[in-house]
Amino acid sequence: MRRRLRNARREIEELTASELARLGENSRRVARNALGTIERDTEEATGKVRELVKAWLRPLIVGLNLWIGFFGGSWATMRWLSRNNQARIETRAGLNRDVKDTPRTLAQLEAGTWGLVFREIKGERFVVVPDGVLARPPWWVDDRPALKLSNE
Repeated sequence: MRRRLRNARREIEELTASELARLGENSRRVARNALGTIERDTEEATGKVRELVKAWLRPLIVGLNLWIGFFGGSWATMRWLSRNNQARIETRAGLNRDVKDTPRTLAQLEAGTWGLVFREIKGERFVVVPDGVLARPPWWVDDRPALKLSNE
């Protein structure tokens, strides 16, 4: 009985070992098939993603370059216009200062020249002097006494 039990047990163990080996081999085959399928599917999906990336990458680069071009051009134009306007504002401020200083400058010139004015009328030259300087002026220019200069 013990021997029978041992023999039965050994047979069961051998049968179980053989079934386990077959099950292991079948599991390996199924795993290899699944792995191959996963690799093929992954390669296929990767290829589709590459195509998709290529399809939208070019328009993205073109759009980005256009945006940079528009932005850069607009920025440069605005900067140039700003500097140009600032220069014109500064020039105008300087001219306004000069215009405001004109009466003072004219008064200084008249004080420095004692009121003498040089005129040329029809090729003849005159020095116009202030009223009251000459008792009997020989010439009159613009209703003011004058002296005629020689043309030599």
